[in-house]
Amino acid sequence: MLVSEREQLRENIVGWVKQYGSNRSALIPVMEEVQREYGHISEYVMQVVADILDIHPVEVDSVVSFYSFLGHKDKGRFIVRLCRTISCEMQEKQRVAQQLENDLGIKFGETTANGHFTLEWANCLGMCDQGPALLVNERIYTHVTPEKVHDILEECRSTFGVYGPNALRELDVQDTYTRDMTFAGVDLAGMDRAMEMEPARIIEIIEESALKGRGGAGFPTSLKWKLAAKVDDEPKYVICNADEGEPGTFKDRVILTDFPDLMVEGMVIAARAIGASKGIIYLRGEYAYLRKRLDDKLDEQRAKGLLGHSVAGIEGFDFDIEIRMGAGAYVCGEETALIESLEGQRGEPRNRPPFPVNTGFMGHPTIVNNVETFAWVSCIMDKGANWFRKIGTETSTGLKLFSVSGDCREQGVFEFPLGISINELLAKVGGEDAKAVQVGGAAGHCIPASEFGRSIAFEDLATGGSIIVFGPDRDMLEVAKNFMEFFLDESCGQCTPCREGNMRLFEGIEMLEQGDCSMKYLRELCQLGESMQMACKCGLGQSSPNAFLSIIDNFKEEIMGRVAAA
Repeated sequence: MLVSEREQLRENIVGWVKQYGSNRSALIPVMEEVQREYGHISEYVMQVVADILDIHPVEVDSVVSFYSFLGHKDKGRFIVRLCRTISCEMQEKQRVAQQLENDLGIKFGETTANGHFTLEWANCLGMCDQGPALLVNERIYTHVTPEKVHDILEECRSTFGVYGPNALRELDVQDTYTRDMTFAGVDLAGMDRAMEMEPARIIEIIEESALKGRGGAGFPTSLKWKLAAKVDDEPKYVICNADEGEPGTFKDRVILTDFPDLMVEGMVIAARAIGASKGIIYLRGEYAYLRKRLDDKLDEQRAKGLLGHSVAGIEGFDFDIEIRMGAGAYVCGEETALIESLEGQRGEPRNRPPFPVNTGFMGHPTIVNNVETFAWVSCIMDKGANWFRKIGTETSTGLKLFSVSGDCREQGVFEFPLGISINELLAKVGGEDAKAVQVGGAAGHCIPASEFGRSIAFEDLATGGSIIVFGPDRDMLEVAKNFMEFFLDESCGQCTPCREGNMRLFEGIEMLEQGDCSMKYLRELCQLGESMQMACKCGLGQSSPNAFLSIIDNFKEEIMGRVAAA
């Protein structure tokens, strides 16, 4: 690199640091800017950034190596990422993969000789109802077929050198959801009502509604807010977890696309309730194409006086929201790993206690709720706690959005009351002939037809919203293998049970495919999976054996004694 080029690079880095802040939390946004502009992160860049942020270059390298959207290796101006997780697998993504390799003349993980294209796998692009899905830089393509591959690549070639690497920003998404969804009928008055109340009363209403977090864990929302509100420390933070990376889950995408007002209003209501002055939307890197519309929405709210100084005319209530992008790490969906990422660290889950409500982002009180939870907060403030509590079950109140994909007549996002049975859901989406349903995505459980009478609720089958339907002809061992490949790739590797255990389970699946696995060894693998559920540090490792164990338990007759292909 010439001296003048290095000077320009350093000048650009200094500008990005000024934009994002001169502390450690600016590290990942700055690295993302470098990656986007230059195609890779060099040793020189790491030295410069380390110097400016006053950290060691080894720390910078450690962070860069952790995230899949960052890297030292030079990538093409167009990074073509094909989703490889289960819903796209079921929609013949392998044929698309083969055509991409044929047309580009490279294999996955390689870059064309002219530096124009890099071909990579992606883990769930949030388009499970419209697969196979393809992400080219920041543009999403859905329903991709081998025939469409040529046109997509030619479109890239036609823009190369004219508009640059980020030219492809249009959406190619056809959202499908029930048009009578509650969100579509909310008049956005919830925040007006909340701003007329004392903060403690807001929390009381959320408590009366018995709203539980819609990200999957089901922690009572009001309790989290109440604990944060009691802490005598400033500043306080409200973080929206928009890192929707669970295979089979895409309902937050619909909210971000069509109902962002509800999410933003829910964050403002939460800020008023706990006394927060800063909000952050942590948007997964795969949803970068949504960034502009969300920025526009935040600007619109500021223009209305609903963000910024004296929000809604309330003297002393200053609250604003910024968007920070994820860099490609499923584990950052766990709230403490997300906070680590925001602080410019590797996205490795923290030991708890302390909890984020006491010691969260930058050591200050922080609440983290997901997109759907904040949207329901706005609805509850609009329609009342009693309206919400009357729906669902006594333990699992309210409505829930479900992401439905797989072997059914209607894929998309549906709104159902919690407590609905699998049979009832399948009848709604046209999947009555299913032999299995995966509830909760890769981290969930595979339910056989004999148990379709069970209810989807926190007291029975808890889920963040993913429902994947498997028809009578699906090979359940292939399903298990796809899920284990996902966890092998996404494990942060921090704790031994997860790092080593997932590899052993995956090797066991390969043995089953070859017909080489004894019943004795299979039992040992199941014991290993059960130990992982207890011993792993975070929810990723604890839940990664779920699909393996439930598929082995429920479909042993079609898995054991296979004859390897000649």
